[in-house]
Amino acid sequence: MDNNKTLDSLCSYTPKSDAQPCNCLSDNISRFAAIPIITSKPTPEILTTTGTLTFANRLDHFLARWGVNRMGHIVKPGLYRLGNPTPDSLVFVSANYTLSFDAVRTALAGIDCYILVLDTKGINVWCAAGKGTFGTEELVRRIVSSGLANIIRHRTLILPQLSAPGISAYEVKRWSGFIVEYGPVRASDLPEYLKTRKATPEMRMVQFPMKDRLVLTPVELVHVILPTIAATIFFYFLAGSLAALAAITTVLAGTVFFPVLLPFIPTHDFSTKGLILGGIAAIPFAFSFATNSTMPFWENVLIPIVLLLIMPALMAYLGITYI
Repeated sequence: MDNNKTLDSLCSYTPKSDAQPCNCLSDNISRFAAIPIITSKPTPEILTTTGTLTFANRLDHFLARWGVNRMGHIVKPGLYRLGNPTPDSLVFVSANYTLSFDAVRTALAGIDCYILVLDTKGINVWCAAGKGTFGTEELVRRIVSSGLANIIRHRTLILPQLSAPGISAYEVKRWSGFIVEYGPVRASDLPEYLKTRKATPEMRMVQFPMKDRLVLTPVELVHVILPTIAATIFFYFLAGSLAALAAITTVLAGTVFFPVLLPFIPTHDFSTKGLILGGIAAIPFAFSFATNSTMPFWENVLIPIVLLLIMPALMAYLGITYI
């Protein structure tokens, strides 16, 4: 039999309409288009993981934060065993981005459970949900391919809250028989959440503290380092060391000082925040050029105007990357 056949083609019963799925397959999994199944039903592979981070894991995190091999920080999709789970143990769902997966497994250290890892192409949960790779179809496909229905007795999956944009809980239950339960925003809150299986308002809130903001600065610096070097050299030969320093200041302010000062800059719009910070950073340089007696009058006027226009605009652009 062709292993590439879909659930739709394997059903011996033809429903009256698409709204009425057939029940010829166990666990009510039926007619979910484009989800391949293996008809020979081999024993599914259950991978093993731990709640401890190794040096290799931490090195992987460091490289990911610096944007090195950005799409290479992945784990193999599938079902993972953490500790010594039983058929009644909880099942958590994660993306296959190493930072996402590692956050879940370390938070669950000491808890016997399963972690179902979706193939999100190495993208974190929130971005993958918006992109569609952490979606209903992939979740159902992974439930089928892992043989999860034959491994556990219950039918509940605990998903990260930020996966909600990509998941239709109704469709998951309809096509797989599994119920979706949304856990907290942060994996670190899972132990507390599991005490009551209810998330507090704080657990449901997406926060952006300074620590999380600063974690993003290395990869932002990497993205702009080459243009910054080129601009610095260009402005040095064009207008001297002060102009070169203005270029460096713009980049550092936009990638380092902007996230640090984010809560303190007026307005809620990130681009406007960047304009304000850029204007403040441009004032000292504009004043220095305006009062430079060794320069012609037209340069005393033109260069400050250019700085007051370009620096805020560039910083506004850099600020948008933190949205």
